[in-house]
Amino acid sequence: MRSDRIRRVDPDRPDPDVIQEAAEAIAAAKVVVFPTRCLYGLGADAFDRDAVEKVFTLKHRPENKPILVLIQNRREVSRLAAEVPEAAKKLMDEIWPGDLTLVFFARPEVPVLLTAGTGKIGIRLPGHPVAAALVEAAGRPITGTSANLAGRPGAATIQDLPDEIADHVDLILDAGPLKGGVGSIVVDVTVDPPKVLREGAVPASALQRVWKE
Repeated sequence: MRSDRIRRVDPDRPDPDVIQEAAEAIAAAKVVVFPTRCLYGLGADAFDRDAVEKVFTLKHRPENKPILVLIQNRREVSRLAAEVPEAAKKLMDEIWPGDLTLVFFARPEVPVLLTAGTGKIGIRLPGHPVAAALVEAAGRPITGTSANLAGRPGAATIQDLPDEIADHVDLILDAGPLKGGVGSIVVDVTVDPPKVLREGAVPASALQRVWKE
């Protein structure tokens, strides 16, 4: 792992200069490792095909597996989602920002590579201060997939990053050890009632109470 690519960042009060450097890297179609609540992720411009392809290559991820995106505010949901059901609005009101990824029908302009041809897109409003600052500074949706090889565990420290990723990303934001464990719960809101696709940090029972209200 090349030390010249690593930037230490306070997990609670990230240095604006470091965040700006990472945002400029993303604007230049580069890939950045950054912290989320549980694990480190790979951030790239979600609308730049070359950058997203690099994420797939780094992870050895099959192209039939979609990649979720992170957004800077709820207004961006309508840029990505063809429709926003009432249940989704209730879940966003109750849980966001944080440990909930919602799966919507994607608008036609959303890159097929992100949706893996499913016609659906996973979206999350990040709760971690570094991730939130990065998306805001980037000014565009970024990929939010874990910085791991396909089928392998995620990285709770940058020392856990696989060499195939650590040696080939353009920048690494090191916020120290993260809490690890399960990631966000993933809920498909294209069906009624919504369907939990992956269990996560928020109990499914808690979400069911929200969308039934």
